[in-house]
Formats: sequence, structure tokens, C-alpha cells
Amino acid sequence: MKQNMQDLTEGPLGKKILIFSVPLMLSNLLQVLFNMADIAVIGQFAGSLSLGAVGSTATLVTMFTGFLIGLSGGINVLTALYYGAKDRESLSKTIHSAALVSLIMGVLLLVLGVGLSEWMLTMLKTREELLDKAVLYLRIYYLGMPALAIYNFGNAVYSAVGNTKKPLYYLGFSGVLNIILNLFFVIVCHMDVAGVALASIISQYVSAALILQALLRCKDIYALHPGKLRLDPELTKDILKLGMPSGLQNVIFQFANSFVQMGVNSFDATMVAGNSAATNADAMVYDVMAAFYTACGSFMGQNYGAGKKKRVRNSYLISLAYSFAIGLILGVSLVFFGRAFLSLFTRDAAVMNAGMYRLTIMGFSYCISAFMDCTIAAARAMGKSIIPMFIVIMGSCVFRVIWVYTVFAYFHTIPSLYLLYVFSWSITAVAEILYFIRIYKQKMALLS
Repeated sequence: MKQNMQDLTEGPLGKKILIFSVPLMLSNLLQVLFNMADIAVIGQFAGSLSLGAVGSTATLVTMFTGFLIGLSGGINVLTALYYGAKDRESLSKTIHSAALVSLIMGVLLLVLGVGLSEWMLTMLKTREELLDKAVLYLRIYYLGMPALAIYNFGNAVYSAVGNTKKPLYYLGFSGVLNIILNLFFVIVCHMDVAGVALASIISQYVSAALILQALLRCKDIYALHPGKLRLDPELTKDILKLGMPSGLQNVIFQFANSFVQMGVNSFDATMVAGNSAATNADAMVYDVMAAFYTACGSFMGQNYGAGKKKRVRNSYLISLAYSFAIGLILGVSLVFFGRAFLSLFTRDAAVMNAGMYRLTIMGFSYCISAFMDCTIAAARAMGKSIIPMFIVIMGSCVFRVIWVYTVFAYFHTIPSLYLLYVFSWSITAVAEILYFIRIYKQKMALLS
């Protein structure tokens, strides 16, 4: 192994998980901050209608990007498993199959996204005054799906082998470029929502090119070789078996959230804009917490491949503790400093007041999601992805739709809408943990 790789099967777990996760946290946080820069530039220099238009696309953007993130989770698990087991042949076949699968999925999402943007936004009951700008933003943004797929593939491979710094460097560079292009396209070129969308996809293709080049130039056992790019039937099946349920889970998750967006859209444009500004906090907290979910999958995968039972269990418990703690700290901080946070996106006091409804409730709720998401990552590391997907569909998707049409329909207040998150997370977490305990015992018995 090269010096920039980490053997996750040796050494103190608490320290190694933290060291492993910090670059991931910074990488995820940078990605969120760069995305927030899009909203901030729009809110400060293009007005509240443009802010509301871009914010109205958040669910659909997350739906497509979430599918790619879920797919890369399957790639991460298999790569970590074969890397930990020192199985060179299976590792190489996994990486080359995964590269093609990611590219194919990225192109499919581009076609679907561009073709269905207006229909999807109409189905979400996007306000008429926001619709045209929202459609334009979404269609341009979806042109970057192939690049996003390739970057997530590369990030999954590097995370699986213990190198979380390299993707951070590439993301940092492309993110700075994104901010510069945002300012240029919006302030100088007066391109409004089209400008921030164009800046986003340019930076996405830059980050994809950088991480792809690194894998092609790499001399280690996980290197990418153009001549070996082919879909191995068995490993492609394994990638899809693990990644597709995770990706579909994220899509369905966001589909359920689209009902939440419909609920928000039933209020006035000020509330929609306030919600749009406040939802930037969701991405910031979720993605920082997600660093520990990636760590959980990578550590459990490598240690399961190496046959180290105790480290498999402790990798889950330590990652869960870290993700809960960071979610609690960030969430409570947003409650106390929410107005300062919202001022990054709007100068309108009414919009800020609307945004604080969401931040106040969500700030105390984020940490609860750790029990659900970390346990899902742990189950995936054990090779199980389909049942966790169905648990999420029932607990965090079907439940939310029922809530919107019952509790929210009865009270029709913003607090009654946002409270569905903590209830759905709690129900889903209990079911996921019970399932994980069962499969963990089965897998450890097989190792014995």
C-alpha cells in the first residue's frame, strides 16, 4: 500500500475514524458551502423571486444527486471489502465495472432530468411566478449529471482505500472556481439563475476530470486502466444490488419530501423563499454527518473483508456516536445563530422570520437522523441494501406522505409540517437498528 492509503484494519478505531472523517467532513462541507454560494449570490444580487425559484428545485436536484450518491455507496462497500481482503482481481473488476455503471447512470439522469424538468416542477405545484426560472435552472443543472456521477465514483474508490484527502483537494479547487464563475455570470453577465446553474456544471466537470485523471495515473492496485473498462457480469450485478437500492431509496426519500415542498408551496412566496434559505442548513448538517456514514461503511467493509469481528461492531458504534454528536452541535448552533446564517441568503426580514420556523425545529432534530442513516450504512457494509431500502420507504416516505395529508392537512401550519421529520426519523431508526442487529449476528456467525 502507498503511504497516502490507510489500513483501516489496524490501530485505535476512535482516532482512525476521526482522522479518516475530517477530510470527508471538510470535503462535504465545502461542497455545501459552494452550493450555498449559488443561493447566496442569487439572493443578494438577483432578488427573492430568483431565490425562491432556485429553492423550489432543491428537492428535484437532491433526488437525482441522491441517486448517484447511493450508487457510489455500493461502489464504496465493494471496493473496501476487496481492498481489505487483498483480492486484487475482484478489486480491479469492481472499479472498472463501477466506472462504466456510473457514467451510464449519469447520462440517463441527464436525459430524464432535461426532458422532465417542467413536468416535475409543475407536479410539485411550483408557484407560477417562479416556474420559468426554476425550469431554466434545473435543465442547465442536469447537464452536469455525468460529471457528478464520475466524481462520486472516484470519491467512493478513494474513501474505500482510506484516502479522503485527494477528493478534498479536487473539490476545493473546483468549488473556488464555482464561486468565481457565480459572481461573474450573475453580477457581470446578468445571467440570473442560468448563471449559477452554468457555474455549477462547469465546476462539476472540472472536479470529475481531476479525480478521473488521478485514478488513471495511479500506480496502486485500485488504478483505473482504459483497456480494462468493461462490465464484469457478476461484479456489475453486485454493484447494482448494493448501489441501486441505496440510490432508489434516496430518490423515494426525496419524492416523499416533494410532498413537504408542496406543503410549503401552499403558503405565500415569502414562506417559500424563507424555506429555500433555511434548507441550506439541511445540506450542511446532513453532509457533515454523512462523513461518518462513509467512514462506517469503509471501516466495516475493510474489517469484514479481513475477518475482524470486534472492529466491525465497534466501527459502527463509534461512527454512530460521532455522527450524533456533530449533528447535535451543528443543529443547536443553528438555532442560536439562525438569523446570522439566513442573512447570507436574504436581506428581507420577513423571509428571515419565515426561515427561522424551519431552523428552530430542525436544529433540535438533525441528530436523530444519525441513528437511521448510520445504521443503513452499516447494513450496506454487511452486504444488505434491499431491506433497509424498504424500511426507509415505509418509515420515512410513506409515513411522511400520510402525515402531510392528515396532521398537516388538519393544522395547516408550518410547524406541523416540519415536525414530520423527527417523527419519521425516529420510527425508521428503530426498525433499521432491529434489522441490523439480526443481520450482524448472522454475518458474524459466518465469520466464525
